[in-house]
Amino acid sequence: MYKTGDVIDWMNSKFPPETAEAYDNPGIMFGSSTSDVDKLVICLDLTSRALDLAKSESAQMIITHHPIIFGGIDNVNEDLPHGRLLSKAIRNGITCFAAHTNLDKNPEYSNGVLADILGAASYEVPEDVSCGVIGFFDEMKLGEFKEKIVKSLSSSGAISINDPDRKVAKVFVQGGAFDEESIAALLKCGVDTVVSGEIKHHVTLLLEEYGIASVIAGHNATERVFMPHLAKELERSFPELKIFVDNGNERFFN
Repeated sequence: MYKTGDVIDWMNSKFPPETAEAYDNPGIMFGSSTSDVDKLVICLDLTSRALDLAKSESAQMIITHHPIIFGGIDNVNEDLPHGRLLSKAIRNGITCFAAHTNLDKNPEYSNGVLADILGAASYEVPEDVSCGVIGFFDEMKLGEFKEKIVKSLSSSGAISINDPDRKVAKVFVQGGAFDEESIAALLKCGVDTVVSGEIKHHVTLLLEEYGIASVIAGHNATERVFMPHLAKELERSFPELKIFVDNGNERFFN
């Protein structure tokens, strides 16, 4: 049996916590690095569903992408949702570890995975961009590309304000939320389209003025694809570890 610290050391080697954004809070949310672990759950968020899965499978550890303790929590009041989740997990001896923006910055586990799933022939990491990759696609119309995104991500839909007949080939891919500070670098790279989970309305208008189309594909939809890939890589390093991936409205067993 492994220790939770073994898994944490592996995570920190792939996603150094010092690379996280200043506002972020990666690392152990609660629990201990000295606990035994032979089963773990991987999920985007610590939800009741993910916690129930961990309990039902007797998992001793949960790895989340988004930290549950991320500003705004100053108590563990069980009359409130976050308090109930935290208390329930701690009482069941579960250790929770989060890798957020530090994971996002490793494209082999984040946006490179997303670009591959969307069908990019290849991708590269642009200079002067903290997170995201440029994917190279066979040229198609934006409307066709939007349909391809929805199908590839098994999502409920995607939004674009742009002409569906415009051409798409060189796409900046950033799961989660789009960092508008990247725009200057994307203009230098000649990107024609941005795909992200969330893009502010005024930013989509700004991109349009710069001649760049945008597709909003959903925060959950663009990041949940990271989790099965992470699970497979963990299994290679910890072959005796049983891993369950919870994706909210989908559930994969590895």
